Amino acid sequence: MNERDEELARIREERLEQLQQQQGDNDEEVREAQREAAETQKQAILKQFLTDGARKRLNAVKMGHPQHGERVEQQLLGLIQSGRVGQKIDEDQMRDLLQKLQPEQQKFDIKRR
Repeated sequence: MNERDEELARIREERLEQLQQQQGDNDEEVREAQREAAETQKQAILKQFLTDGARKRLNAVKMGHPQHGERVEQQLLGLIQSGRVGQKIDEDQMRDLLQKLQPEQQKFDIKRR
């Protein structure tokens, strides 16, 4: 291999690395765009089926207990998409739903001797 061939091989290798880096960046951008689109769609559905009070209550739960709030959102979306929710859910219905879906609380009995 002469000097020119080595230079061409080095340039090809650099260009391949650049293309792979760009592809990796594009994949991440696509995934982020898909996440944002899914979140936007989820919020639009919830806005359609929840009153303002119910949405505020759900957001308050999500602020205090993010995992529980996400589970409730997913279950609500499942109910809505399956057609089991015919009208808007108001704040009282949301409160009842949150109580039913509340995770079991662990109780600790501390006994002192």
